[in-house]
Amino acid sequence: MIGAGQAGLSAAYHLQRRGFVPATPEPAAPAGAVPPRTYIVLDAEDGPGGAWRHRWKSLLMATVNGISDLPGIAQPDVDPAEASSSFLTRYFAGYEEELGLAIERPLKVRAVRREDDDPAGRLRITTSRGEWSARAVINATGTWTRPFWPIYPGQTTFRGRQLHVADYASAEEFRGLHVIVVGGGISAVGLLDEISKVTATTWFTRREPVWRDAAFDRQAGHDAVALVEERVRQGLPPQSVVAVTGLIWTPALRAAAARGVLERHPMFTGIEPDGVRLADGGFLAADVILWATGFRAELEHLAPLHLRGPGGGIAMDGTRVAVEPRVHLVGYGPSSSTIGANRAGRAAVTGIAKMLAGPG
Repeated sequence: MIGAGQAGLSAAYHLQRRGFVPATPEPAAPAGAVPPRTYIVLDAEDGPGGAWRHRWKSLLMATVNGISDLPGIAQPDVDPAEASSSFLTRYFAGYEEELGLAIERPLKVRAVRREDDDPAGRLRITTSRGEWSARAVINATGTWTRPFWPIYPGQTTFRGRQLHVADYASAEEFRGLHVIVVGGGISAVGLLDEISKVTATTWFTRREPVWRDAAFDRQAGHDAVALVEERVRQGLPPQSVVAVTGLIWTPALRAAAARGVLERHPMFTGIEPDGVRLADGGFLAADVILWATGFRAELEHLAPLHLRGPGGGIAMDGTRVAVEPRVHLVGYGPSSSTIGANRAGRAAVTGIAKMLAGPG
């Protein structure tokens, strides 16, 4: 297993439920007994929490976009005013400790390769702290480490500050500056609301966002996930679920709209030293460009397996990679939400257990 965020911990839980035991130290088996099936979780972080360790402090539990319980252990009582980064790091740490999960950290997985040409053979995982050999790999590395930066003409000439939401700390550092926020997702509108309370902002998106007055019901949510799932089944790069569902009006966002903050502008055509060139040819001066433009899946270590198809994505059959059934991706595509990650962790373990059991 690679990664110990929500999806990785979910998969580790289901591995233990199916009788897998930690691979280190090497478990002993009585003479003549079948050796136990083992697992290990390899995590790049310094401690528990996954990507939540790095979220900005102003992202509170009251405003975070819905967090599902990890399987088996419910979240402790939540203080809505607590930063999500501290609460969820603490929750994940307690979860790991209570279940005694086998997690090695910190280490960086550099590559996953086939050990030989046998399609039922083993996979070699090369890390910054040695190598592991495995019958199967569950990849749960998420997206936080791969922020997506669009490229625009003149971008390198900008004399102000450019940053991605992955680098965002607080609105206060922008006080007195004009901040351009680029992006049409949940992070974009949330940070736009936050920053606009201390300074001037302007919002740009490629497309007009689709707003919803209420959360999806079960059927609508299922249909939205199915659209994302169909893309990855065809081997196309996944879309985020929010790209399908649209944005939901919350009281905070309605208040922001009433303040005039959510006036969306079409994307600028270029970046100049002191601002941006507008679609209508005009010029807008700016001090900061905040790119709330999403993330891409962190899958570079899987490149030696040549999983990507002609469409640029990885064709999937559920959580299993279609061309390499020994590899499962959780927290990818339709399972990138917290609820989806839990379901994907269970599904991946079910698939691996069936594969290890062999025919029949």
